[in-house]
Amino acid sequence: MSNDIANLRKFVAPEIVFGVGARKTVANFARSFGARKILLVSDPGVVAAGWIDEVVQDLRMGGFEYELFTAVSPNPRAEEVMKGAELYRQQGCNLIVAVGGGSPMDCAKGIGIVATHNRHILEFEGVDTIEVAIPPLIFIPTTAGTSADVSQFAIISDQQEKMKISIVSKAVVPDVSLIDPETTLTMDAFLTACTGIDALVHAIEAFVSTGSGPLTDMHALDAIKLVNDNLVALVKDPTDLKLREQVMLGSMKAGLAFSNAILGAVHAMSHSLGGFLDLPHGMCNAMLLEHVIGFNFKSSEDKFRVVAETMGIDTRGMSNQMVHKRLQDRVIQLKHDVGLVEGLASSGVNLSDIPTLSAKAIRDPCILTNPRKSNKRDVEVVYEEAL
Repeated sequence: MSNDIANLRKFVAPEIVFGVGARKTVANFARSFGARKILLVSDPGVVAAGWIDEVVQDLRMGGFEYELFTAVSPNPRAEEVMKGAELYRQQGCNLIVAVGGGSPMDCAKGIGIVATHNRHILEFEGVDTIEVAIPPLIFIPTTAGTSADVSQFAIISDQQEKMKISIVSKAVVPDVSLIDPETTLTMDAFLTACTGIDALVHAIEAFVSTGSGPLTDMHALDAIKLVNDNLVALVKDPTDLKLREQVMLGSMKAGLAFSNAILGAVHAMSHSLGGFLDLPHGMCNAMLLEHVIGFNFKSSEDKFRVVAETMGIDTRGMSNQMVHKRLQDRVIQLKHDVGLVEGLASSGVNLSDIPTLSAKAIRDPCILTNPRKSNKRDVEVVYEEAL
């Protein structure tokens, strides 16, 4: 019996509206949730890009009251979550709309948790720590990569400890995700590259994760193909809406895969790194990806062969060793083509930082589903290779 249970897989997803113009349905959904007053969470970059004005206009036309909260950093901080939750309560809000990339969306999830529990956000680190239903969440992502709009993850920065904490719970899966490729047109080439590589890492890690299954595998492989086939062209021409749509679809599918299969060592190490140096999350992933593939390859050779094939490598007649080499080369080439060539050292990591980074990475929930079991020394070696 217990063996049957071990083979069970659940799949959680929000209600999704996908396509150009999806963002304009926000007032209809707010109405269906009985919104009285809405906390609108975003950040200064998204405000400057003009997306907030548009959402505000839609909500006003729908007759809704709202309160705007935009004090969100690129890696959302615990104290920002606490301020947002205070505003939510003071203003008597009963619904949260987030517009932006992973930072406003993760911050909004944190605000929802704190608003209903009256406890500090850092107390919710880990898996399934949320006891009370949080307010309805409607998310409008403006980047194609983080997938916070479909995932059961919230990543919050603890500035005191210089680390990021992961909160994993189906309670933070948004109720509705309005995925509109047009909103990503205001991303520059660098952010497009960072978020696109993040989506690729989500998909690869979900596919080889020990928590993967048929429901997540199909989304993961679709995502790998969509990002692999379209990201380079998109970074060269960030105004191409057709390419934006393909990469956004890839990001969404990667999110559905990793939200349910969880991730692996790239993300565990990347969360540690991003908390330590406050670097863009996608950039941290990019610096680590081929090194973690190298570490994990032997533990999941058949699956990595499928990843290689999905990335356009003809593996017929190739030994596993050859597939390993070609896959790493392909990842390096893709990073190079989108302009992400930095290593850890050039981003400010010293050899002496690695034990601290590794100690934090080994405690991250993402490490639990990595295909190869890892100890602190294993993680140190991978960081050292990525310097």
